[in-house]
Amino acid sequence: MLEFGFAPFIPILIMLAFYALIVYLIVCVIRFMKNKNRHDQQKNEKLDQIIQLLKERERQP
Repeated sequence: MLEFGFAPFIPILIMLAFYALIVYLIVCVIRFMKNKNRHDQQKNEKLDQIIQLLKERERQP
């Protein structure tokens, strides 16, 4: 009978691998942005604390 072998499935596998790579990269970018936003928020809070401390020191003679 007809035997196609593995060759016809290669383009489909390449396409699936490409889509899997795209999904993986999108997930990595989303994780990176979440971490970046969290770290930026923490940095802003620390800067606010430093500003408050400097203002308090300026008030004291």
